[in-house]
Amino acid sequence: MAHYRSVGAIPPKRHTQHRDDTGALYYEELMGEEGFSSDSSLLYHRGVPSALVDSQVWELADQTRTPNHPLKARHLKLHSLETGTCPVEGRRLVLGNSDVRIAYVVTGTEPSPLYRNAIGDECVYVESGTGTVESVFGVVPYRAGDYVVIPRATTHRWVPASESRLYAIEANSHIHPPKRYLSRFGQFLEHAPYCERDLHGPSSPYVMEGENVDVLVKHRTSSGIVGTRMTYATHPFDVVGWDGCLYPYTFNVDDFMPITGKIHQPPPVHQVFEGWNFVICNFLPRKVDYHELSVPVPYYHSNVDSDEVMFYVGGDYEARKGSGINLGSISLHPGGYAHGPQPAAIEASLGADYFDESAVMVDTFAPLELGEGGLAVEDPAYAWTWAGRGPDDPAVFSNS
Repeated sequence: MAHYRSVGAIPPKRHTQHRDDTGALYYEELMGEEGFSSDSSLLYHRGVPSALVDSQVWELADQTRTPNHPLKARHLKLHSLETGTCPVEGRRLVLGNSDVRIAYVVTGTEPSPLYRNAIGDECVYVESGTGTVESVFGVVPYRAGDYVVIPRATTHRWVPASESRLYAIEANSHIHPPKRYLSRFGQFLEHAPYCERDLHGPSSPYVMEGENVDVLVKHRTSSGIVGTRMTYATHPFDVVGWDGCLYPYTFNVDDFMPITGKIHQPPPVHQVFEGWNFVICNFLPRKVDYHELSVPVPYYHSNVDSDEVMFYVGGDYEARKGSGINLGSISLHPGGYAHGPQPAAIEASLGADYFDESAVMVDTFAPLELGEGGLAVEDPAYAWTWAGRGPDDPAVFSNS
């Protein structure tokens, strides 16, 4: 996120004295990536940011993952998944591997606890709802269609104004725009489908008072992902100013300009972000192919190196007609076999000039396993819908 912002009160030179009106010194914190060699920000605290008074175990929700074995396509119906209402603790794991995890939650309107993911960045897609995310950097509002990108180790909390459906993509790495969209100095290039104007970060400090304040921290040990409840002497939201290139921001899918062509364009033209060993794409309402013999829906393709996860969030997804896929569905098409449109969808798409569909795609370069939340809402008939029959019934179709 190499786009500079300056918020609140900062000194003219970094690493120099910065004092309040009474002469008290603010405490400077460098929050940076990749060991002082990548993006960073400098934050100025009223209190000591490392003043910890207690540390206890925080028991995470079930993180168990089950391999996709025997190998088959999966359909997971997220709108049938019962979750807790806390935007953080209510998440249920749907899919995951050693690089990225996908969780889902339907919130209430109570704020989450203060939370920090020390494993990697989070990119949370807002399927529906409104609210704000408060953090040490300030406040960013969110709305339906937003990606909320939160850098690793950012202390924050979710404050829903209404019930919010949140699709959380939790990385073991950083999440950023694709390098091919950026100049060598980090500016968005002319061919990129969005630009700096579309990214919305905090605009003012957000300062709170408090003592003995708990923060839930998700982190890793040799035994896997765990949680710790850290208690701080003073409130972490005590930052009077900051500047730099590392901070939370939102990007709304309405600001993504789809790239189209005379014939069907491959998924990389729909890419919006990338992390280590995975990419995030969005398929949005758009004009489609204009060659007189074009086939607008995708051709069959074999995921030689990746698993493909599609989360269907709007419109009517043309390629999946007849499969049982609806809004709120996830399809998992794993590496190892060919997949593509339902057979009847190919002829039905001919002559179309516009698709009204919205989906968020995550492609991973390591196999995905099913979380307990994904297993709880699987449609077991989906894998057989291309053939129209399955192992137990000569005419099994996915329930719609």
